[in-house]
Amino acid sequence: MAFRGKVALVTGAASGMGQISAWRLAEGGATVACLDIDEARLATTVAKNPDRLKPYVCDASDAGRVGKAVDDIERDLGPIDRVTHAAGIMPTAPVLDMPLESIIRLMRVNYEGTVYVTRATLPQMKARGSGDVILFGSLAGHVLVLHMGAYCASKSAVNTLAEVLIHENRGSGVRIMLVCPPMADTPLLQQAINTSNPRTVQMGIEQKRMADPKVIVDEIEKGIERGEEILYPLAQAKVLLRMRRFVPGLLWTIMHKAEES
Repeated sequence: MAFRGKVALVTGAASGMGQISAWRLAEGGATVACLDIDEARLATTVAKNPDRLKPYVCDASDAGRVGKAVDDIERDLGPIDRVTHAAGIMPTAPVLDMPLESIIRLMRVNYEGTVYVTRATLPQMKARGSGDVILFGSLAGHVLVLHMGAYCASKSAVNTLAEVLIHENRGSGVRIMLVCPPMADTPLLQQAINTSNPRTVQMGIEQKRMADPKVIVDEIEKGIERGEEILYPLAQAKVLLRMRRFVPGLLWTIMHKAEES
């Protein structure tokens, strides 16, 4: 594992890649502050290694609560050496059909949450001249999908913010990585299924094309050790990114045919 510190903070630790990241860090000997809004599922995460996994119930879209949680973590556990910000939501619907409050909530959790977590932790790392910040953007911030306009917009914002942060903080001693994974087999998919259930999501599940979240977490560790700043894990992410860049019309044709099938 590329992490060589003592204390890590993982948001979205109650499930998915946040949970996997927290478990891996604890297995590697780190003390991990596990942050999530879902207290019950967070307890399941912590139960795997209660000596090293410590729960902090917090809504990442609330700046005040994030700041207090970070203060509590540093008081209880010590300086934070790594942040893995994996918290996010993914309800789906055509833009004009999605309730306005859902669109706003997507931006608050996915984008504003990234702002709040980063601003609450990065300055202390810079002051010490060391640390890791891993921010989960998404391939969906580049490769746009029907029924996911609000989600894609929120992740486009995260991708942009993280890339600028990387360049503004070069030479600080802090390793910052933006991770843009393809759609992965995590509980986040259930939010899409429970809302408009896009055909692209259905087909991905049926055809077993969803990425393995454990493999993505493996790729993150390898990438940060190599010094990569923006990671598109797995070949399928790179293929879709190239299609979006060079043949966007073809990609949209494929998307429309998928929804019509």
